[in-house]
Amino acid sequence: MNWLTQLFAAGRTPGNRVLPFVTVLFAVTALASMANLLLPETSPLHVSTYTITLLGKYLSYAMLALAVDVIWGYCGILSLGHGAFFALGGYAMGMYLMRQIGDRSVYGNPDLPDFMVFLNWDSLPWYWLGMDQFWFAMLMVLLVPGVLAFVFGWLAFRSRVTGVYLSIMTQALTYALMLAFFRNEMGFGGNNGLTDFKEILGFDLQSDATRVALFAITALLLGLIYVVSHLILKSRMGKVIVAIRDGESRTRFLGYRTDRYKVWLFVYSALIAAIAGAMYVPQVGIINPGEFSPLNSIEVVVWVAVGGRGTLYGAVIGVLLVNYAKTRFTAIMPEGWLFALGLLFVLVTLYLPKGLAGLWGQLTAGRQRKADTALPQEAHP
Repeated sequence: MNWLTQLFAAGRTPGNRVLPFVTVLFAVTALASMANLLLPETSPLHVSTYTITLLGKYLSYAMLALAVDVIWGYCGILSLGHGAFFALGGYAMGMYLMRQIGDRSVYGNPDLPDFMVFLNWDSLPWYWLGMDQFWFAMLMVLLVPGVLAFVFGWLAFRSRVTGVYLSIMTQALTYALMLAFFRNEMGFGGNNGLTDFKEILGFDLQSDATRVALFAITALLLGLIYVVSHLILKSRMGKVIVAIRDGESRTRFLGYRTDRYKVWLFVYSALIAAIAGAMYVPQVGIINPGEFSPLNSIEVVVWVAVGGRGTLYGAVIGVLLVNYAKTRFTAIMPEGWLFALGLLFVLVTLYLPKGLAGLWGQLTAGRQRKADTALPQEAHP
């Protein structure tokens, strides 16, 4: 039970936000769920199903931001390709959901998805076999992104590729996957992707209860991943990871195989992103090659930068604020959002290098400096 003792101690330690974060997350989830299921739509406290779905999407994005914060904030590896792992996890879930449609599809084929019937395919590709089983689909959610992350990380980190070169390589990875998944002959729906889902594990995806359940499961997974990530990064292994970020050459000189630590953390981060993608798809109702877009991965980096990298909870704050702003801003000026996002990133980089999570520390330090400079003046009027 040492991990439980560490967790409660972390909640009492200044600067740590594990227990407060998990408490607030679960409390908000419970209140929003009850307000949707128990209160009538005429009540001013009723939370609509649309809002529940939107919150579930935000929490999926929060897991993706945590994945980037783990690898960038704590190990100094700026990945511009985590959208690839997110999309791969989403496609694995989407393939399972497509198999659940059966003969309720437009063409009524019990075995082939509509896009395969439209393209005159006569049988399922081998990589679709078994995807009608939930356990097998969930295994693929983890296995495919995990293997890809391991192979990529092993090749890159053993070759000691770092800095901007590694960032460009991760961006090239997600761009290559995007181009591949756009092709109809790949068997993933081409430009349209996978959509028109009906049910998951026998439950209607359009019902309020299912939407609330997906939202609650997403919150539970986010809380679990947050706690596990905190425990890992506060452990001895986590201290080595931070040492690699601050001085990899010195850490290697001390005898640590830094490439192994980086590969392990990169795979762990990719698995978090894949889980986020798997929870995103049934709530949003679609997955297409656009999720591989390098712009999406860059946007995740902006979320983490705005919230404050190297804090975990700052990444979640950044997701909620930036996506809420995006929802509002795109309704007013859709074509101007990318410019606003770029301006936000520049302003945060220049004036809030530690993000919003570090703003309070900067304000406190500023007041302390003013107090220190005022002391000599009071002593010698």
